Amino acid sequence: MTTAQQLITIGIVVLGTMATRFLPFIIWPEGRRPPALVTRLGRLLPAAVMGLLVVYSLRHTNLMGGDHGLYEALALLVTALVHLRWRNMMVSIACGTLTYMALVQGWLAFLVGLVGLG
Repeated sequence: MTTAQQLITIGIVVLGTMATRFLPFIIWPEGRRPPALVTRLGRLLPAAVMGLLVVYSLRHTNLMGGDHGLYEALALLVTALVHLRWRNMMVSIACGTLTYMALVQGWLAFLVGLVGLG
């Protein structure tokens, strides 16, 4: 890609992003209620997207080999418990990700050996 093509691409992406961000405020200015369908989608889609991401992230989990999906199950459990406790999506996702990475990288085995439990 030439520099001009790159700049054009960036410009188109910026315009597309701005349009999707500003369009709802233009269509439904303050004081005008959006249709019931739009309100319902706004309430339902965040949970649907999170469910889709969970399915997508667990799609290659092998329950018959290796750790039998134990790391994924533990990380998912930590994510759910943290979310039930604090109701903060970012904190929940961060805790689940850190748990999974710690398990995959062997930090848990290292800490267990360090404490002398293993």
